[in-house]
Amino acid sequence: MARSILITGGCGFVGSNIAIAFRTRGDRVTCFDNLSRPGSGLLCRRVQEHGCAFVRGDIRAPDDLKKCKGDFSLLIDASAEPSVLAGSDGRDALYVVHNNLTGSVNCFEWCRKRSVAVIFLSTSRVYPYDRINALRYDELPRLFRLASRSKGVSGSGIRPDFPLDGYRSLYGATKLAAEFILREYSMNYNIPAVIDRCGVIAGPWQLGRADQGVFTHWMVSHYFRRRLAYIGFGGTGKQVRDILHIDDLICLIDAQIKVIHKYRGEVFNAGGGARAALSLRQATELCRSITGNTVPIGSVRRNRPADIKWYITDNRQTEQEFAWHPRREAEQTLVDIYGWLKSNHALAQRLFRVNL
Repeated sequence: MARSILITGGCGFVGSNIAIAFRTRGDRVTCFDNLSRPGSGLLCRRVQEHGCAFVRGDIRAPDDLKKCKGDFSLLIDASAEPSVLAGSDGRDALYVVHNNLTGSVNCFEWCRKRSVAVIFLSTSRVYPYDRINALRYDELPRLFRLASRSKGVSGSGIRPDFPLDGYRSLYGATKLAAEFILREYSMNYNIPAVIDRCGVIAGPWQLGRADQGVFTHWMVSHYFRRRLAYIGFGGTGKQVRDILHIDDLICLIDAQIKVIHKYRGEVFNAGGGARAALSLRQATELCRSITGNTVPIGSVRRNRPADIKWYITDNRQTEQEFAWHPRREAEQTLVDIYGWLKSNHALAQRLFRVNL
């Protein structure tokens, strides 16, 4: 049976890929976006070409959401300002709060009035970076490796019960606050809801930058032979993250939609896991091998605000609950990004502002 889905942030990387995937499955999909981000106009045309409806609006303006007409069975909120550096110098602080928190609450209120289920795409950045960085690590030639266990940390990575007392960036704080409010909405108003704490998501059509989409940024820089830099933790590039391929996230969401009536704001981790984890040094090696290009890489020893030394997602609870697991390892994700760049070379030149 076809479902009617509204995706806020539907013309971003994550939202647009989800929209096209479910439209291809036969669902009715509406993408809601203010088109404020670079490249969102292109992604808007792409979702419309695949048969998705589009409504231009801003989640910070409740009246804009009223433009979404018809009966919907599900809202997927993919509308956050995703940069962990946003607001770190104070200039964009109110924007981050209004977009990531107030805007999400507006979405939840829209769902309350219409009895619409919610899948809220949150972030692993709700876990405090100071607590994670304080764990004990071994420094190996190519990466940092976790050397200690503590509450909320297993051999598979960071679990959903990792302590939340600490500092997480304004981005992480607003997403965590939105999680708390959604759980109250879900329980008090009987709205089916699932919260996915996503790690680093990557794949084709991501317009990656250093502060968001770092692994796509790494591949783009190798493809176009642009200079890079290892930043923070001594400038060695040994910090580790796992990569979740966008197609694996879509498979998880599909599994969750089928049983979402069972949930009232439960939290699940959604990352690439240990099999898809790598350091920036290892990402450099893979990008060199895949593209055949070597680029100069500088070194900046000092950390930026909210930099994180190591994060791998423990997905075991999610895997057991939804019979799901990430199928693509880091190398496959980077190969897919490279294939997209190569197949869309001229477009990528314009998107990433390469001098012709």
